Amino acid sequence: MTTKSPLLSRPGAVEAGGADAGVASHYGEPLREQRALAAGTAVVDLSHRGVVTVTGPDRLSWLNTLSSQQVTNLQPGESSELLLLSVQGRIEFDARVVDDGGTTWLIVEAAEAGPLAEWLTKMKFMLRVEVADVSADWALVGSTKAVPEWSGLLVWQDPWPHVGAGGYSYAVVPEDTHPGAERPWFEYLVPAAELEQTVGDRKLAGVLSAEALRVAAWRPRLGAETDDKTIPHELDLLRTAVHLAKGCYKGQETIARVHNLGHPPRRLVFLQLDGSQHTMPAPGSEVRVGERKVGTVTSVAQHYEMGPIALAVIKRSVAPDEILTVMDGDEPYTAAQEVIVAPDAGQVVGRQTGFLRGTHR
Repeated sequence: MTTKSPLLSRPGAVEAGGADAGVASHYGEPLREQRALAAGTAVVDLSHRGVVTVTGPDRLSWLNTLSSQQVTNLQPGESSELLLLSVQGRIEFDARVVDDGGTTWLIVEAAEAGPLAEWLTKMKFMLRVEVADVSADWALVGSTKAVPEWSGLLVWQDPWPHVGAGGYSYAVVPEDTHPGAERPWFEYLVPAAELEQTVGDRKLAGVLSAEALRVAAWRPRLGAETDDKTIPHELDLLRTAVHLAKGCYKGQETIARVHNLGHPPRRLVFLQLDGSQHTMPAPGSEVRVGERKVGTVTSVAQHYEMGPIALAVIKRSVAPDEILTVMDGDEPYTAAQEVIVAPDAGQVVGRQTGFLRGTHR
């Protein structure tokens, strides 16, 4: 059962659906809200997100052995991201990670908290760790700027798009020109009972605004950009969520093999959609070259500056200069692609790329 946020009682609030059910999609002015969120003058209610805690003296070394990330020496207040993979290297869980010195906090999608807590509990064995799904007790509030008044709250700061220690970028653009650099992102942990008091009279933006900024930043999201075959390379997640030099973990062989070959089977792309139509395609729409399906739209948003934009996962073999067509039923949308994950290892920045990033702003 979805728990509804008390902030849905605010004027103009329209509840979101799907993975974001329980919080506001918008409060009546989506584009103005998005502009305010981008400027740091509004915050977004993310109280529907899942929160799992791990306590005990072995918590960080234990999570280190299970996950793709090096977290053994994670310092209090330091933010990270980790993946839990299948034996085949496919993404099963993607968790935002922050430790407060006594507890490791794992922030996940709403539907993932229960399964993640259950899986971690099964993996405890004799180690000194305790796992709990505390989603009902904690809420999250997102912002593009640090909030000085909330300095006493634990906050996760998105490492995207910086390439972490042991990470690797599959993008064709350098870090300093990556569009994700224009989207600093903070998620504050707030006791659920204090959510309304903490937010106070701050301007609110709906999750539509947060999603538009995420898509523009090329930031993948579990359940949107992922399916049951997704490996991290396809989404450029080695930059923030994988440490290539850490010890053994489930899925590591696939991570190493695909990285050494440099050829993930699919790649994430950014799409600038034809803005002349009054509608936008739905996530799940086919991406085609001519009559041939080459991929799927994963996220769609109306950006306050760029207009209709999307992320899609397509076959690696699609040429970077190919004009794509998105088919939503019988409705076609022309889409210009901007390369995120390079089609070939030789085109990755740092491996003598021949591609230049196009302008999408």
